[in-house]
Formats: sequence, structure tokens, C-alpha cells
Amino acid sequence: MDLVALVGLAGSGKTEASNIFREHGYGYIRFGDITMDILKERGLEVNEKNERAVREGVRREYGMAAYAVLNEGKIREARELGDVVIDGVYSWEEVLHLKDRFPEIQIVAVVCPMETKYERLEKRPERPLTREEALSRDLADIKNLNKAPPIVMHDYLINNKGSRRYFRYQVENFIQPKNKLERIYNEVLEILTG
Repeated sequence: MDLVALVGLAGSGKTEASNIFREHGYGYIRFGDITMDILKERGLEVNEKNERAVREGVRREYGMAAYAVLNEGKIREARELGDVVIDGVYSWEEVLHLKDRFPEIQIVAVVCPMETKYERLEKRPERPLTREEALSRDLADIKNLNKAPPIVMHDYLINNKGSRRYFRYQVENFIQPKNKLERIYNEVLEILTG
């Protein structure tokens, strides 16, 4: 069974990629749900300033691997049901924690040119960001949350610089070979065991 962690800066296409994984039957865990739950619990507005304060505060309190540690139980439960995609792994420490607990995990980096990313973030229907907010978030995520190493040290890269169709092709190209090999293996096994 697959366990995939999507990494990338805000607006790179992680959620779009995770939706494609979900279409292929993957269970879904979004690390950012912890942030949203805390905002709701504290009665705070969902905006970049409050989200950043919570993200950084959780890691100050629980360590840089906080979101991986806090989601470990959910990951184990989801793994019992099948393949799982994790949206939004941030820090290198989270990756190290996940690799220690789940050695089979694959780190998939989703990247795109900054200009493209900023244009998309401005038009995003949910939680849009201005260019200034997006740049500020990128710099804070890299500096304060150690977000660059997981992107650089990926197992697989998806470049989201083209069309949605090409993006889907790249994601499915990652998913499908495993499915094809499994089908071929099962067909051969069926023929041999007759």
C-alpha cells in the first residue's frame, strides 16, 4: 500500500494533486486541518496572519515535527484502510519523523514557477493571497518552518507549470505504474495458479 506525502510551497498545487490521488482511491489527511481546528477553537478569523501564528506557535510548543506527531494516529488508522496521501507536510523534521515511523513513505514535491504560483494564489477561491502575502508566507515558511529541505530532498517531482491536463498526467503517471504492475502481477499469478 502506498503512503505519499505531498510537499511544496503554498499555491504549488498540493491540494489539486491530492484530489487526483483521492479520485484513485487514496485516503486523505491534510496536516493543515490542525491549524484550522485551532483557529476555530479560538474563535479567530481564517487569514494568513492568524494561520501563520498558529502554525509557528504549534511548532514552538511541540517541536518542528509537531504536525507529523499529532497526525501519526490518523495516518496509522487510514493506512489500515488502504493507500493514503498526506497534503501539506512542512518541515524537514516532519519528514524525518514520518520516514522513521513509516519507512515506505514517498515524498512527492509539487513545484511551479513563482510568478505562476502568485497569479494562481490571487485567483484562488478559498483563502486567496495577494502577491505580497504569498511572498511573505513563502519566506516565513522557508525561514521559520524549515519547509525547503523536504521540497529539495523529494523522492518524486511534479512540475505544475503547464496546463491542468498535463498536471493530471504527471500525478497519474506517478500513481498508475504501480496499479499497472499490480494488475499484471495478479493476471500472471492467476494464469500460473490457474
